[in-house]
Order: sequence, then structure tokens, then C-alpha cells
Amino acid sequence: MASISFRTLGSSGIKVSPLGLGCMGMSFAYGPVDEAESFRVLRRFIELGGNFFDTAEIYGPYANEELLGRFLREVPRESVVIATKFGFKFVNGERRGVDSSPENVRRACEGSLSRLGLDYIDLYYQHRVDPNVPIEETIGALKELVAAGKIRSIGLSEANPETIRRAAKVHPVAALQSEYSLWTRDVEANGVVSTCRELGIAFVPYSPLGRGFLTGAIQKLSDLDPSDWRLTNPRFAQEVFEANLKLAEAVKKLAAKKNCTPAQYALAWVLAQGNDMIPIPGTKRVKYLEDNMGALAVQLTEIDLQETNETFGELKVAGERYTPEMMTMVHR
Repeated sequence: MASISFRTLGSSGIKVSPLGLGCMGMSFAYGPVDEAESFRVLRRFIELGGNFFDTAEIYGPYANEELLGRFLREVPRESVVIATKFGFKFVNGERRGVDSSPENVRRACEGSLSRLGLDYIDLYYQHRVDPNVPIEETIGALKELVAAGKIRSIGLSEANPETIRRAAKVHPVAALQSEYSLWTRDVEANGVVSTCRELGIAFVPYSPLGRGFLTGAIQKLSDLDPSDWRLTNPRFAQEVFEANLKLAEAVKKLAAKKNCTPAQYALAWVLAQGNDMIPIPGTKRVKYLEDNMGALAVQLTEIDLQETNETFGELKVAGERYTPEMMTMVHR
């Protein structure tokens, strides 16, 4: 693949590939795992010019960071940018609510550094906002970790504009991670994207392919493994599944006009929203990784973008993006 133009994580100066790699599914949530294939994906991502890897302590928990840590022994440290996340309380390896207390921030950071086998983390996200801990206290603890050289930059995930502003007053925020795709665009309307742009914060969309739905690869619920987390997701419920297939079909038709795959079109659309957008599609298969990376060669014109907006303006996604319990952790 030809050389790619890197993007920057806010004011941190950290340069990352325009497409990152979400590693969660290699260990967690999306059915059976295959470490050998995961390693092939990780290696191929670097071969294709990628350098931005996304993980979190909760993925497993811990198993995904451990997997990535084993891989990182193979590559020069300076050739990769590693993002991970903290913010949950664990009891006997099970999640028990959120915890962004300074004490937990420090504990979590040490654990992640150990599992990843790193001396420092490039981008350290608060995974979910903790309503019981002022954001100023959490960012203050992260600021101390920056000063200690244990993290290079600070990120937030699923935070609302007020929280983003309060955090940025304590220390520059390099990136804000939230769900964003052709079927999840609420961050456009609720001020999150505009606040990030005002403050010079990069936006890192997760699930830019609608958890795989927009690729067209999921045509019936039986296409998913019985252990797949998506079967508990409201948008994958039987009663709305057929309605949501219309969105996948719309992407397929738009992609055909550009002679690319649906996945490439959906990712190209996110990338075209601005150079501050750094989507992190996840995959655990080399063939899907190669398909995703092909999006970097797809250039959407203003006419393409207008047609896409008109098409999706007439379609409505059915179902909430998380269960009610999980939606309580989306800070709006």
C-alpha cells in the first residue's frame, strides 16, 4: 500500500494512521477467539501502514491488553501508538460499576503498563465518566501520570460537552472517543464534535461500521455466533433487524457506485468528515482488516457526501445503541 497521511491526536503532537485498529474483538464480546489469527491481523495492520492500536483493561477483563502485550514484544516501541482505557471497578475479575477516583486511576495505569509490557502509554482514556468523582480530580491524577512519564496524553470516552470543557481546563485533552457511524450520529447534534473542534481535540469514532452491520455481512441473526454480544444489543433484536437491514442495503448501493465495498464506503464517509476524525474499526480477521484499510483509497466527493446524507436522512435506525443499563454510562 502507498504511504498514508497520518493524523494528529489533538495538541499532543502524536501522529497516528488515519485508521486505527480496535482490538477488543480479539479477546472479548464477538464470539470465539483465535490468537494466531489475531497476531496475523496485528502484523498485517503494521504492514499496511497502521500504527494506532486501541484496547482497554475491561476487554476480558485484562485479556486483550495481555494479548496486545505479547504482540508488542515483536515491534519497535516507537513504531506504534498504544491507546488503552481505565475507569471501572472490578471484584474477582467482574465489573462492578465505574471508578475514576485518583487511586483507581493510578492502580489501573500500573496494571495496564504491566500487561502491555510498556514503560508508558501513548493515549490513556477515561472509559466512562464517573458521576461520583469530579472530572477535575480524575484529570488531575492523569496530569500527574503525564508528569511522571507514564502516559503521553489524556483522552475521554462518551463524555458530554460540559465534561469535555471542564477536563480541558485542567489539562489538554488529546482525543475524545465515542460511537460514530452512518447509523450513530448523535455526536453531531449534541455538541460533542463541535466542542472537540473548538478545543482542538481529535475525535476517535468507535464502531464506525455499526458493529459490522453496515458491511452487509450480517444478513440474519444466525450469522452471529450464539456467544456474540451483539445478540443482546437492541439494534440486533429480531423485531428491528429487518428494518435495520435497509441501512446496510443503502450503504451497499452507494458503495457500488464508487466501485468499493460497503465497509470501505462507510469508513470513507467517517474519514471524510474531517482530518480530526480517526476511526478505529475492530476486526479479528485479516480479510476484513485488508478490506477496511482499502477505505483509505476511496475519495468521496461533495456530491457523494450529499447523496449519502439525503439517503440516510430518509432512513431511521431502529433500536437504541446499548441496553438501558449500558446507556446510563453514556454521558449526555
